[in-house]
Amino acid sequence: MQREYSLKEVRIGERSRRRVRWMRRLLPPIVSFLSLFPRHFTVRSQIRMAGRLPDQLAALSVGYQIFSRVPAMTLGALEGHAGPVVLYLHGGGFLMPAIPRAHLGFHARLCAALGAVGVMPDYRLAPLHAYPAALDDCEMVYRELLDRGVDPSRIVLAGESAGGNLVLGLLQRIRKAGLPYPVCAVPISPVTEVARVHAPPSRRDKAKVDAMIPITSFSKVILYYAAGADASDPELSPVFADYQGFPPLYFLVGEDEILLDDSLLAHQQALKAGVQSQVDVWPVLPHAFPLLAGWFPEARQALTDIVEFSRQHLPA
Repeated sequence: MQREYSLKEVRIGERSRRRVRWMRRLLPPIVSFLSLFPRHFTVRSQIRMAGRLPDQLAALSVGYQIFSRVPAMTLGALEGHAGPVVLYLHGGGFLMPAIPRAHLGFHARLCAALGAVGVMPDYRLAPLHAYPAALDDCEMVYRELLDRGVDPSRIVLAGESAGGNLVLGLLQRIRKAGLPYPVCAVPISPVTEVARVHAPPSRRDKAKVDAMIPITSFSKVILYYAAGADASDPELSPVFADYQGFPPLYFLVGEDEILLDDSLLAHQQALKAGVQSQVDVWPVLPHAFPLLAGWFPEARQALTDIVEFSRQHLPA
């Protein structure tokens, strides 16, 4: 299938290419095997993966606070902060909690580069809590930020994978409630179609080259997260959403991801609605690569790009 996009002009070194080939051989079979385990195994895995919160990341203090009825990890002191606030919605297939080194580490580097403080909702997870629990929690945290006096023109909204789905779902909730939008939003490798395991087409076209996600694992997302809801609801599958009025969007995705078309189609929908939207398609690197700069040094450029995009829209 022919797709209309330009690859990001970035050189991927041989060391990173070897690592991607290694991941491609090992990770998808392991994830496929683990997806065969029953529900209680998924819940036990949530406990194992959560990890210990560090005291500090990127020179920012790490905290755990309650926002309305939702706990959230914080980076830096929100009270009295007059600069940007990065509201980050972590990924993990709606099934896994935030991993401190990966999710919080990336969040902290982004905050440090922007001179921002950070908030990451510890939203409820499937299979114990199906849709709309995670999205409800993210909305409550956003409302609490506004109630605490945070100017929405200072809020950068971002998230990867399932978190990218929640980013686009939250923007719909914000519009529905008549709340002010954040200044911009950054969906990274988002899942935008939950109604079908086999589609969009990149789910099939990229199945043998995706280095991280096996296509079969999507069945768990539908069974556990959608859990009988109409998965074509735009809040669940934001590829079908009305993007009218959304703030500027910046999509990042890898060319070899099975989720490539999830980003490209959502980007097209945003452009049709008159939204300022851009998409960077990166060569070689795997799903959610901006979080993997420790393995792929080229991905540090993605952080720089997100910072530059955010600064274009944040007030001086």
